[in-house]
Amino acid sequence: MQSTLPAPQTSSHAPQPDKRSGKYLTFMLGKEEFGVGVLKVREIMGIRDITAMPQTPPYMKGVIDLRGKVTPVIDLRLKFGLAGVDYTERTCIIVVQVKSETASLVIGMVVDEVSEVIAVAAGDIEDTPDFGVRVATDYILGMAKARGKVKILLDIDAVLTSQEIHGLESVIQ
Repeated sequence: MQSTLPAPQTSSHAPQPDKRSGKYLTFMLGKEEFGVGVLKVREIMGIRDITAMPQTPPYMKGVIDLRGKVTPVIDLRLKFGLAGVDYTERTCIIVVQVKSETASLVIGMVVDEVSEVIAVAAGDIEDTPDFGVRVATDYILGMAKARGKVKILLDIDAVLTSQEIHGLESVIQ
């Protein structure tokens, strides 16, 4: 007589690794601190001359020559609806690689200042609070608790819409 053993039970409640954990480059916009995954960052540079492009949204500051490649630059303050400020010696351009469904693009983001690189554990990340249907938060990965402060973790691929990325592509081609 042959006996069959029951299949091993698998728990659907096993903890899943949080893809949001990892290293983040943190930076300031006003009094708020934001983070972007270090694997998306290509380089950090001081502010430089930006060639303005006509008929672009206010957050689109223009383009720079980055080692022979025309690279679009956005002002993250303006993109997030914050008041514009004069650039200082602490103002930086963070060059990041963004991806949409159809393209991959290198862009510069003007930020008030770069803070540091931090390691964020899954247990230190909370989901973005629900602010209601009228507030879009798709570009926020979560809220990280680090050193007694809350840092807003950005999904840099979602900060710009596919339409905006397509528009940036047309500017540099």
